[in-house]
Amino acid sequence: MTRKTTLTRVALAAAVTGGLLTGCTSDDESLTYQTDYSNHRPLRVVGYPSTGSLETVQKAVWRLADGDADALAALAVDDTHADATARNWVKAFGAAAKADVTADFYDEGSVRQVVVLYFAKSGQIKEIEARIGDDDSWGLTLAEPDPAEATAKPTWAPSKPGHSGSRTSGTESGN
Repeated sequence: MTRKTTLTRVALAAAVTGGLLTGCTSDDESLTYQTDYSNHRPLRVVGYPSTGSLETVQKAVWRLADGDADALAALAVDDTHADATARNWVKAFGAAAKADVTADFYDEGSVRQVVVLYFAKSGQIKEIEARIGDDDSWGLTLAEPDPAEATAKPTWAPSKPGHSGSRTSGTESGN
């Protein structure tokens, strides 16, 4: 009887543990995000991103670092120039995205947020826009099919992140 009780307890413990582990697993999207997060360098953040803009920009930097233009284009809120723009961005910023990147978030970010990416390895600076698309999910404006436009440094952005006082609610910080 003792042996049967012990086996029953072991089987019950295994079933409960298996059930708990199954109940704690993430859906595919969450698991993909967690895997991406652990496989890439952390994004340095300045300013006040929203949850949606931060996640979108984080994914964009990961796709750049991976050299995955198709996955970057999939983040577009409009497909018109997404493929060409994504290829331009990967070619121009892909290698630099493998090193430290700082994202400087401007304005309040409830439906749209301008973000300036600073690539430490190359010294490149790139302005991007994260916004809510027609399907009410966050994505990127990928509308730079001309390589010269895609790689142009923003004229208004400071040379280093945070030096212009990233804003929230339209007010410069520190005021």
